[in-house]
Amino acid sequence: SKATVSVLNCIGFITHITMQRVARSAMMQRRLYSEATTELKAIMKEKIAVQADLTKKIKAAEGETSLGPATVGAAYGGMRGITGLVYEPSLLDPVEGIRFRGLSIPECQEQLPKAPGGQEPLPEAMWWLLLTGEVPSQEQVQKLQNEFHHRATNDAIVDQVSKTLDSLPTDMHPMLQLSTGILTLGHASKFSKGYADGTATKANYWEYALDDSLDLIARVPQLAAQIYRRSFHGGSSDVVARDPNLDLSANFTKQMGFDSAEFADCMRLYLSIHTDHEGGNVSAHTTTLVGSALSDPYLSASAGMNGLAGPLHGLANQEVLLFLRSMQERVEAKGGAKTDEELETKLTEAIWDLLNEKRVVPGYGHAVLRKTDPRYTCQRDFCLRNFPEDPLFKFVNTMYKITPGILTEHGKTKNPWPNVDAHSGVLLQYYGLKESQYYTVLFGVSRCIGVLSALVWDRALGKPIERPKSITTEALAKKFNIA
Repeated sequence: SKATVSVLNCIGFITHITMQRVARSAMMQRRLYSEATTELKAIMKEKIAVQADLTKKIKAAEGETSLGPATVGAAYGGMRGITGLVYEPSLLDPVEGIRFRGLSIPECQEQLPKAPGGQEPLPEAMWWLLLTGEVPSQEQVQKLQNEFHHRATNDAIVDQVSKTLDSLPTDMHPMLQLSTGILTLGHASKFSKGYADGTATKANYWEYALDDSLDLIARVPQLAAQIYRRSFHGGSSDVVARDPNLDLSANFTKQMGFDSAEFADCMRLYLSIHTDHEGGNVSAHTTTLVGSALSDPYLSASAGMNGLAGPLHGLANQEVLLFLRSMQERVEAKGGAKTDEELETKLTEAIWDLLNEKRVVPGYGHAVLRKTDPRYTCQRDFCLRNFPEDPLFKFVNTMYKITPGILTEHGKTKNPWPNVDAHSGVLLQYYGLKESQYYTVLFGVSRCIGVLSALVWDRALGKPIERPKSITTEALAKKFNIA
């Protein structure tokens, strides 16, 4: 009938208009995606030319100048105190703490763009800062978010990762799954493909490394969310689809199964402050070392994550939470505490009991820092602002008040102040992320941002393969005539 034809024509017209709008939207998204890539590479080309010239001048003028002694004690002691690396994104000062491209954590919190309604810096902005040395505009961060979304939504790669994860035992440690997942993502490495077919050369290695790094940073949050869901919530790697209107952290928490704007802002803080801690720590140095062999960013980052998984590095935040629980049990064994004053008294007794047992206080002390870790301070401030009456926070805050004095009196700790690990578990526990075994994965998602920015710069400046000299104990004994 004419009515039927009219209805069908109307439906066809509406469908046509809808498809046009979808096509225009997709075109706009692709344009912004292309703009972000082009702009980032253009900025980097200018920065690289300046940095390469400065590096050349420094090497010509001071190439034979010593940066300090390499003592026998340092050779046996983890190379502590030896300056033997140039690492661009960040620098750790023993007193001031970490500076990201010259900016302290409070300065980053003040200057870096934030999500609408959020109070903490966006990790996407931190990536831009670490890579370019510039504080990005809100528009630049928006373009970068759009780019990350497009790079993360490659169905073939997502399917590969899902199949790989689903072949692993669900009780495999989450960090093993993270390393495996990153290696699986590496099947799509542009750097490796370019090196193999000859299109990647010393002059453009950095561009291939940048493309891989952008892909990896875009995809690793979903990988981490899949690991969380399959390990602790049902055994499946299925997660909800990414929302193109959300930033990286908000999408991450959503895919993990959380629906809290406040937790998303907490995650922005967590992912921003854990990105980097200069180049000598295990995860950063391992990534740099493996990358110096021209291993692609996936191989290099996976190696860095394996280092991060060690109990003396990233796994420490998991162990600190277990320690806090054990200290709560010690206080309870002393009859518990009903007031803040009583908690302070009994916790003081419990810490002295621990030290008299020849044990250490996890979360206190640092290889370089000689004051309270600024990463600890900003997390403490977040708690004071959002949940000051939380019992676990009050317990940790009481430890903060009394532990440095106890350790100073004890006299066997060079740095009695808390580091980042002493606090990070408190935030995660409060928002319902209770599985401490997973915490190092969060650290890994963040750390990829820092170490990959450094890797791009290593390739841009043409750094050679690392090959320091080693020596044997026998050779030292002979050298110093010690029997």
